[in-house]
Amino acid sequence: MRVLEIVPGVWAAAGTASADRLTPADLAAARGRPAWRAREMLAGRALLRALLAEVAPGDAGEPVVAGPNGKPVLAGPGRPGVSVSHDGEHTVVAVAPSRRVGVDVQVPPPHVGRAMVRRCAAPYADRLYRMPAPLRHTVFTEIWTVQEACVKTDGTGIGGRPWSIDVPPHLDRGDWRGLRWRKVRDLIDVPVACAWEATP
Repeated sequence: MRVLEIVPGVWAAAGTASADRLTPADLAAARGRPAWRAREMLAGRALLRALLAEVAPGDAGEPVVAGPNGKPVLAGPGRPGVSVSHDGEHTVVAVAPSRRVGVDVQVPPPHVGRAMVRRCAAPYADRLYRMPAPLRHTVFTEIWTVQEACVKTDGTGIGGRPWSIDVPPHLDRGDWRGLRWRKVRDLIDVPVACAWEATP
């Protein structure tokens, strides 16, 4: 597990963690799901619990439940904000005591269509299309991870219209509706972004 404190009080982690950290409730939540989904879910829960053990040890065993719009939260008032993201073999989690947080990881696709670029990065589409294709796909994916991290933090998901969030490709950090966001470049070798409440 690799841990990065993005700003004071907001942590992200990537990698794997021991299944010994899983609770009976975690194991029960994975039962009945397709095998691939159960593996993904338990990898996320184990990593989340390992990060909690480091930065908020008193909350490391608390139940994870679905909050508004299905966003995972720790049960009970006053618990840290948490977020989990998966893409392929990559799992990333975030924890932020006393504030909401969202994290997203994406592997750049081999192709990003023009319609998708114009939908999610309209002000910057021409700039993106002047880039070599592999770089364009990575930069586009960085934009999308920020947009996803913001609506995960907000708890609105796709209903929050992530594609409408302005994420300049040349900036590594910014603000959106009372949230702060950052492209996380030092955690793993694929795009990751984190967003959090500016004021706990």
